[in-house]
Amino acid sequence: MTVQRHPDTVGGFRRGDEMLRVEGIAKTFEARGVRALDPVDFSVANGEFITVIGPSGCGKSTLLKIMAGLMPPTEGAVMLNGSPVTGPREDIGIMFQQATLLPWRTATENVILPIEIRNGSKVAKEQEGRANELLDSVELKEDFHGVYPHELSGGMAQRVAICRMLVTEPSVLLLDEPFGALDELTRDYMNEELQRICMERDATSFMVTHSIPEAVFLGDKVMVMSARPGRIAEVIDVDLPRPRTLDMTTREEFGQIVRRVRKQLDVGGMG
Repeated sequence: MTVQRHPDTVGGFRRGDEMLRVEGIAKTFEARGVRALDPVDFSVANGEFITVIGPSGCGKSTLLKIMAGLMPPTEGAVMLNGSPVTGPREDIGIMFQQATLLPWRTATENVILPIEIRNGSKVAKEQEGRANELLDSVELKEDFHGVYPHELSGGMAQRVAICRMLVTEPSVLLLDEPFGALDELTRDYMNEELQRICMERDATSFMVTHSIPEAVFLGDKVMVMSARPGRIAEVIDVDLPRPRTLDMTTREEFGQIVRRVRKQLDVGGMG
């Protein structure tokens, strides 16, 4: 895999500069009397890929939705490029477990949907070329531009969803188990694809997963959360070279990090 990266800056920001900051974010669902998140604090650097893993119900997805501006926190704030996130923003791309493509729209039409919603159909139509370039970049060439979701495999549908996330050129990518519904072989392929896409774009990324190997394979850091109410139990650096290949998952250094994450999860109650 060949990936070209700019050595110093990304989108006008220096690599390693703070891009996203979570300040004392906590969440309580008052109607249910549930404390989902205790206050958490962390930052994501420009060009960094953070993966987060923890027991079911620990607040991982709640945290991601707050970071995306889809849910208000009970306490704390999210800052992106120095400004507070108080609602959905064009500079935040988000992707969920299901591709959620509109069945009556072609692949290209699904990709330009965010532009159409924000700027109208005329502006979106002008971006079809950009959408098709994105589809080409994930190996969905011209023959797939005009196909409908029912004609796509699960992995292909998720690649269209990735392009839809990228079409507005967001500063930060937030991913909530994007490949959790795929079979293991397709999931491995999509993890390699996501790594390639993020490296080529120097994307700042935050991804929720239930898979320890996936968290280690993709992450520059793995953030391990405790059982509800969720809090950060440990942040583990993944000191492995990129681009990473599936062969690396059999190496001892990869296994050591996986075991460290597993140990922390066992302590935190994931089992």
